[in-house]
Amino acid sequence: MSADLKSSLEYQAHLRKVPVASILDAAVRDWLERNNADSTTDAAKRRLHTAAARCFGAFAGGDTRRAETAAQAIRRRLREGKRQFRVLPLIRP
Repeated sequence: MSADLKSSLEYQAHLRKVPVASILDAAVRDWLERNNADSTTDAAKRRLHTAAARCFGAFAGGDTRRAETAAQAIRRRLREGKRQFRVLPLIRP
């Protein structure tokens, strides 16, 4: 704590005829109450994380190179004509 701040604190305590500790307690209590809004944000984050955790995981499959070979697999399936594909629109920002 700087000397100026300590001096001001002691002066205010003297004016109010209270110990410096009681002023510090009140200041800390007020600060904690003002900053307690983060706890509701944290609770919301925990709820979102819990909901999202149900989707965590990996796709099962034997092809470890699926991403690398996806274009070839799609072309092969189209040539074979045995499967139907859904076409999903791509939306870019």
